[in-house]
Amino acid sequence: MKQKLPLLLIASFFVFTLSAQQGFTHQQSTGYVTPSDEKVLQKLDQWQDLKFGVLFHWGLYSVPGIVESWSICSEDVDWIPRDSTISYTDYKKWYWGLKDQFNPQAFDPDQWADVMEKAGMKYAIFTTKHHDGFNMFDTKESDFSIANGPFKDHPKADVARFVFESFRRKNFMVGAYFSKPDWHSQYYWWDYYATPNRHVNYQIERHPHRWEKFKEFTFNQLNEITSLYGALDILWLDGGWVAPPRQDIDMDRIAKRVRQNQPGILIVDRTIKGIYENYQTPERSVPDKQLPNPWESCIPLSNDWGWVPNAPYKSAQKVINTLIEITAKGGCLLLGVGPTAEGLIEQPVIDRLENVGAWLQVNGEGIYNTRITSHYNSGNLWFTAHKDGKTLYALYALPENEQLPAVIEWEGNTPAKNSSMRLLQNNKKLKWQTKGNKTTVYLPKNIKQEPIVLTFTLQ
Repeated sequence: MKQKLPLLLIASFFVFTLSAQQGFTHQQSTGYVTPSDEKVLQKLDQWQDLKFGVLFHWGLYSVPGIVESWSICSEDVDWIPRDSTISYTDYKKWYWGLKDQFNPQAFDPDQWADVMEKAGMKYAIFTTKHHDGFNMFDTKESDFSIANGPFKDHPKADVARFVFESFRRKNFMVGAYFSKPDWHSQYYWWDYYATPNRHVNYQIERHPHRWEKFKEFTFNQLNEITSLYGALDILWLDGGWVAPPRQDIDMDRIAKRVRQNQPGILIVDRTIKGIYENYQTPERSVPDKQLPNPWESCIPLSNDWGWVPNAPYKSAQKVINTLIEITAKGGCLLLGVGPTAEGLIEQPVIDRLENVGAWLQVNGEGIYNTRITSHYNSGNLWFTAHKDGKTLYALYALPENEQLPAVIEWEGNTPAKNSSMRLLQNNKKLKWQTKGNKTTVYLPKNIKQEPIVLTFTLQ
C-alpha cells in the first residue's frame, strides 16, 4: 500500500487540479489605507513602475506534483482533492514524509533568474514557507525544513538565500512570501485535537500560553528572514484568516521589527485592510475597473501555483493581454510559476515566457513606468500614460485566434494636432486622423499578428 499510495494520489490530484483548484481565490480586502512612512511610499512608487513579477511556489507539494499544501486541510470542498480510499491521518503522515524525498539536486536559481529576466519580469517573490509549515530556508525555529533533510549537505541547501541572491544580481526587486498559519507547528495545529479546517485547532482563550508560543515562533521566523537574508523589498504575508480578533499575531510588533531590519520594506498582509496591506492582491482575477490604490493581480501560469505534471499552461498571448489590461487599470501582474521537484523551470514555461519577453523587449515602453489615464479602455484597446503625462500609449490586446483590424478607432485621448503616431512593433509612423472626438488609425499591411502598441502625444 505504501508503494501504491503516491501514484494513486497523483492521479486523483491531477483530475481535480484541472477543474476545481483553478476556481479558488482568497477573499479580497475592501478599502485601502495609504502608508505614512516616506520610505515605504518611495518603495511603493518604485514597485509600481515594474508592472511584471513572478511568484515561486516550491515545497513538499512539488515532489509528487500536487496542489500546494491544501490537501492536508480537512475541509469538505471540491477544490481540496485527496484520495478518498486513504484515511486522513494516514494521508497527513504520507505528506509530512515527503520531507525525506525532497532532494532537488538540480536546483539552479540562476536558471530561474535568467528565465524571468528574459521574460521581462522586474520583481520576484519566493515562498519561504507555505501553509504546510515546511520551511524553504534554514530556520532555527524548526527542524522541518529543506536544510534538514536529504538536501542538507548540498552547498545551496539554504535555498531561499540563493534564490534571493540570484535575483538581486539581475537587479530585481526581491520579496519573501510567508504563510502566517503553520499547519505543522504544534502551536497552531496541536496534535491533542483533530484538525477540522484551516484554522488553529484549539480555543485560544483556553490555551493562551500556547498561542503566545505561536506568536513568538512567527515573530522569530520573520526576524530571521528579514535580518539574515540580505536586502528585501517586499514581505508578502499569506493566510488572511490569521488576523484579529480571534487569531491576533501582533502585527504591530512584527512590522516594527521587520522595518528595523529592512527600512522601507513593503508589507503585504494580504486580504487584511489596514496599514500593513501596502498594496492589494486580487487573486486569479483582474478587477472590473481601475483601482485608485496600488495593487497586483496574482495569477498562476497554469491552474496551480506549484508544479504539476502536464500542466495546461496559459499561452504567451494570454499573458500579454492580461498584462496589458492590468497595467491600464493601474496594477501589476504577479505570475505564478512552480519549479519542478528537481529545482528547475521546465521547458514549456521557458518557451512561453521567452515569447512574452520578446514582445516586451519591443513594446515594453507602453507597460513599464506608466500610470493610468482617466479614459483607459475601448473594447480591445487599452490606454496607459508615461509619467510625463503627455505621452500616451494605445495597446491593442489582440484576442487569440483573431487578426488585427485594418483600422483602429477610439473616442477621447485625442492626439495632439500634427503629432506623429508610431507603431512600436516596427517604430514606423502611422496614418491617422481625428474628427470631433473620434480618432481613426490606419494600420499597415503585413505587420506581425500580435498585441500592438501605438504611442502618441496627447492633445
